[in-house]
Amino acid sequence: MLKDFSRAFALELVRRSPREYTATLSKSERTGKIFVDYLRNSRGATAVAAYSTRARTGAPVSTPVSWSELGTGLRSDRFTITNLEKRLDSLKEDPWAAFLKARQSLPKALLQKLRG
Repeated sequence: MLKDFSRAFALELVRRSPREYTATLSKSERTGKIFVDYLRNSRGATAVAAYSTRARTGAPVSTPVSWSELGTGLRSDRFTITNLEKRLDSLKEDPWAAFLKARQSLPKALLQKLRG
């Protein structure tokens, strides 16, 4: 059910703002857009945990960022094993400080619709 919701949400973002978002996995379709990856929301799907080193040149690290850090210049290889410690030391607060405080639930009507 979570994957159904995630897919519907991703497709609605694309419908409303097709220049900004895509739900298409193909890299050629993602250029210049935010990829909303609903495919990671199912049993057996894999994802990279925060602060995991990625198996790429330069050893980039999966790193949480705050909303203020997002922008066109932010790339997936921005933070690496050589610069991450300095970046973390420079932060005034954890980018995910409010993460566990956010409590949300899906409306019952939406859940019923997804169940079919």
